[in-house]
Amino acid sequence: MESHTPPPSTGELPSGSPTKEEKTMALLCHLLAFSGFVIPFPGASIVGPLILWAIKKDQMPFVDRQGKEVINFNITFGILAAICTLTFWLIIPIFLLVLIGIAWIVLTIIAAIQASEGKEYRYPFTLRLVS
Repeated sequence: MESHTPPPSTGELPSGSPTKEEKTMALLCHLLAFSGFVIPFPGASIVGPLILWAIKKDQMPFVDRQGKEVINFNITFGILAAICTLTFWLIIPIFLLVLIGIAWIVLTIIAAIQASEGKEYRYPFTLRLVS
């Protein structure tokens, strides 16, 4: 009886699996959205991920896909926050702005964790403007 041994491992990941560097860059892309807390201007949560995505999108497919998600998500939530801010006199948008802020933080953290594990994450309630 012939024993069939598998070929030796080359240490390469299966096709389509993100590398450790891709996971790290995708994680950073998600976390750079928090730069809006440090840099006090509207749109700061888009600029950080946009720069990293623009630099890495051609070299790292996983970062390309996750970068688009981050940018689309932050644009969508920026629009929602602007609408709530402009209609603050209606009172209800003030509460919505708080809920939007909490959802933004929670979803960004979930996405960062998923990216660090190499899993594709699609933000809910997001306009797909960048494709």
